[in-house]
Parts: sequence; structure tokens; C-alpha cells
Amino acid sequence: MKNENRMNKKIDVIIVGTGVAGLYTALNLGKDKNILMITKDKSDASDSFLAQGGICVLKNDNDYQSFFEDTMKAGHYENNKKSVDLMIRTSPEIIQHLIQLGVEFENRDGELIYTKEGAHSKARIVYHKDLTGKEITSKLLAEVKKKENIKILEYTMMVDLLCYDNQCKGVVTSNNQKNIESYEADYVVLASGGLGGLFDHSTNLKHITGDALAISMKNNITIKNISYIQIHPTTLFSKKTGRHFLISESVRGEGAILLNKEKKRFVDELLPRDLVTKAIYKEMEEDHQEFVWLSLESLSEEIIKKRFPNIYLRCLEEGYDITKECIPVVPAQHYLMGGIQVDLNGETSMNHLYAVGEISCNGVHGANRLASNSLLESLVFSKRAANDIINKYESSLAFELKINYNDFMNLEELRKKYKKIILDEIKRSVSIEKSYKKA
Repeated sequence: MKNENRMNKKIDVIIVGTGVAGLYTALNLGKDKNILMITKDKSDASDSFLAQGGICVLKNDNDYQSFFEDTMKAGHYENNKKSVDLMIRTSPEIIQHLIQLGVEFENRDGELIYTKEGAHSKARIVYHKDLTGKEITSKLLAEVKKKENIKILEYTMMVDLLCYDNQCKGVVTSNNQKNIESYEADYVVLASGGLGGLFDHSTNLKHITGDALAISMKNNITIKNISYIQIHPTTLFSKKTGRHFLISESVRGEGAILLNKEKKRFVDELLPRDLVTKAIYKEMEEDHQEFVWLSLESLSEEIIKKRFPNIYLRCLEEGYDITKECIPVVPAQHYLMGGIQVDLNGETSMNHLYAVGEISCNGVHGANRLASNSLLESLVFSKRAANDIINKYESSLAFELKINYNDFMNLEELRKKYKKIILDEIKRSVSIEKSYKKA
């Protein structure tokens, strides 16, 4: 392994992650900032690309109260009300900006078409077939690649933060040539996604392992609700290892129903995700089955192929024709509601360090995320973070920090160490929650 024991040229802003949150932060920072983005894999290998269902939007003023209540109810009223209010009220301008950037949402004669998903009292979700995340993220990535002030380093893992006197000074990285590099920066934004790669059964990409959480804990940065992990009720059942293919909640929103082994319906499919998941687990246990059935019988073949082309083709590859038969589904880890604690502008407990997207926790989701609020939350608060950095911008003073590069030479051991830090903290948090509930 090559050991580059040197500090690279100072960067204005370093963004860790190239999903929706990281890309939108970069686009909102302005042309005068020298921006470096790093990502563990390819720039398009983010969970943002995998989002199928859609993105919520406030349709009109009359929709505000029900949108707010739906979000709060799904989150078991543990949500930060100010975060929820900001997300909802900002949603129309976010959607309009995406359209200006070339994002294509389903429409009829220029009017947006809305769909409905679990725990929504009204249809307020805009979408692009069953590939909404890919449509949005690919357009944002294309815009970022046009900018001369933004550079992307692929296959580059953040292994630590450079910190001094509770101020973030940059990052330490390791690339696929196993070079250890240090980058000094005025500001660092963590936008590295969730932690699904730590679990055997997850809808997340395997390299999304929550490293930023472990690194934050190591550097005494405040974490919140790390045990608030959402299980998605419906992923395609398979005995193959690797990422579970998601069967979007929008399928149930359009009329698909869940059936037990006797092919009898056993739950209201549009309940919040955690309640549907509990019902499925209960049915699987009582029936001694590894899955339950999802039936799209109420949808025509034409609607299925037009509305869910990606899901249709993937299921066909696995041997299931969803236009003619039920498909086996099972719950799997999906999303982190907790994360690095941030304020309404994405600022962490460490100066000059921000966190946005799934790795952050501003309380907007409470204890359980409402369907299709993830992309919206990432966009709303990444823009706020970018604006806050611009408004507060000040260059970090030069500093000398001795770095023991040998600490990062064995990446495999480092990954194991970070995984243990995260899983131990999740167990500790769960234990505290149980004690609190018993008290």
C-alpha cells in the first residue's frame, strides 16, 4: 500500500457522497467555490438512484394540514415540527427547480400527475415511472459534471475527518489504489447515505455502510436516534445473496394487495411501513413461511407495464410475471431515520461540518419515515446547508495536524472496526429505549 504522507491543496468545500443530497448541495454552493466530491464507488452508484416511488410535494395550501399530519402520524409524533414544516413549505419550489433542470415527472397536458402511497391521506407524490430516483439523480449528476469548479473522485473512501478544537479541517481518504490522502478544507459536508450495507438483508447498495457515523462517534460529534431503522415491507424474496430488490410502495398505492399462504388478504396495505412490516412478520410466523404474496390482480397488464416497467422486467428475470401471478415479498432493512444530529441548516455539533440526506438527523422523519419524503428531505435541507455555508463562509486558519497514516493502512480491519462501532451503538441505544419504556 502506498503511503502518501502529505497534505493536498486546500479545498473550499469537500462533499462526501454523490447521491441526491451531495449533488444538490454542490449545485447550490455557487460557481465561486472550489468543490471536491468523493464517493466510495462510481458516482452513479448511490441509493438515490434506486428510489422507485416518487417525491412528495405540497399541491396547494389546502393540502398543508393533511401533509403535515400524515408525516407526523407516520413518525409516531416524534418528528421535529419545524423540520416538517420547512420540508413541506419548501417542496413546491424544489419540484419546480428540478423541472427546470430537466427532470421529467409524469404529466397530462402539462399538469403533474399525482399518486398515493402508504400512510398518505391524499395523492401528493410526483413520479417518473418507477424510476424516480434515477431520473432525478442522473439529471443532477449531469449538471454537476458540467461545472468546472466541481471535481469528483470516484472509488475514494473517507477514512477519517481532520479535526482540531471542535472544528472540521478536512478529510483523510483512501482510494482504490490504496493511497492514503489528506485534503484540507474550509467546510466539509457529509452526504454519504445510510447504513444498509451492514445488514445481510437490505435494499441498500453493499458499499453504503454508514462510515460517517463511526467516524463522527470517534470524533465526538453528536449522533441521534441511531437505532431508528426502517424496514421496508415489500422486497422481492430471493435466496440469492446481495441487495434485495425493492417492490415500491407505489405498487400498493396503485391497488396491489398482500396475501398470506391461503391467498387471503391480511392487512391494510396503506398503513405506515412499520405497521405493514409487523403484520407481514406476524403472518410469516403463523404460516411458517419465508414470505407473503403480493397480488397486482386489480391492475391491468397495460397499467403494470407502463407504470412499473422496471419492476415488471426485474420480476420477469426472477421468473415471475406480475401481470399474471402473485410475487413473493419479504421485509428488509431500508432506511435510517436517525443519524448525525444537525440543526435546520444541516450543521453538526462540530464547527464547519455539515451533514445532509440519510446520514443526517434533523428529526423530520421522527421514528418512521413517511413514504416518498426521503428525496424531498434530502433536497430541501441540502439546499439550506449550501445557503448556510455561503452566508457564514470563512476560511479556516492554517494548521498543522500530525496524522498517523498507519492507522488507515489496513482498510479491511478499519471497515470491521467502524462496523463494530455502529452496531454496538445501535444495541446500546435499543437497550436505553427499552429501559425508558419500562420506566
